[in-house]
Amino acid sequence: MKRLLWIAALPLAVAAAPPPITAVSHIAVYSADRAKSEAFYVHDLGGIKRDDPENKNGVRYYFNATQFVEVLPLPADAGKNRLDHVAFATPDVGALRRYLAANGVAGSRVTRGADGSRWFAVNDPEGNRVEFVQAPSVPEAVPANPMSGHIIHVGFIVHDRAKEDAFYLKLLGFRPYWFGGAQGRATAWISSQVPGGTDWLEYMVQEGPPDRGIPDAMNQATAGVLNHFSFGVADIRETVTRLTREGRITGKNDGPKIGRDGKWQFNLYDPDGTRAEIMEFHAVTPPCCSPFTASDPEK
Repeated sequence: MKRLLWIAALPLAVAAAPPPITAVSHIAVYSADRAKSEAFYVHDLGGIKRDDPENKNGVRYYFNATQFVEVLPLPADAGKNRLDHVAFATPDVGALRRYLAANGVAGSRVTRGADGSRWFAVNDPEGNRVEFVQAPSVPEAVPANPMSGHIIHVGFIVHDRAKEDAFYLKLLGFRPYWFGGAQGRATAWISSQVPGGTDWLEYMVQEGPPDRGIPDAMNQATAGVLNHFSFGVADIRETVTRLTREGRITGKNDGPKIGRDGKWQFNLYDPDGTRAEIMEFHAVTPPCCSPFTASDPEK
């Protein structure tokens, strides 16, 4: 897996405000069996298959004109990991790259895809690969997905909240949204919204060793639960009923249940164990641990 340089010592004074980061763009995951993955992302989730202008060996499954899951071949050295990167949308990748460089974060060059999109990548303080994507001027023509047309958040394993906050909150301007956890761990799941929208990144806080990535004692299945993405829906009952009626719940799943954040959720898992969470936009019971400190997505 290609890794980029993270310069850990951020300047005390941030040079200037970054260009807006407006939404989740996509998540890129690994697949050991492309046919099985395609059945899950097309049949079960309703994604629209397209070529991958970023990686000729990959494929994209779109859920709206600018949000998709990118599925890549499983690298020989992947081990337990099935996450390649997460990505966020911005209207000006060039300006954002210059801003990060001015503040000590080196990124890849800006690349233009065959579809007209532009992107670059950095590594966050724990080495997680993060891309920033400027959508093409003419986005993909994608029909409405009757299950969900909105990826509302992505989440991955984090070890040191303070280091990650220095990048996402202090440098990029992400805003606290909610935190919680299972019984006895009030800050195991920490959500921060993008500065220019309501989508969010969820830290799935874990203890090492090592101090980054998947802990040594963790198995692939648990890593797939934590490194995940989530669709927003208005009514989980209606969504699960549709999936059941249409024979689209074909593998591992759990729920529906009310999560610790007070929102109904239902989980499906791709053939390699990556969790696809389906979550209602709004809580129906008071959340544990923290109130919501920013507005929910509405649709």
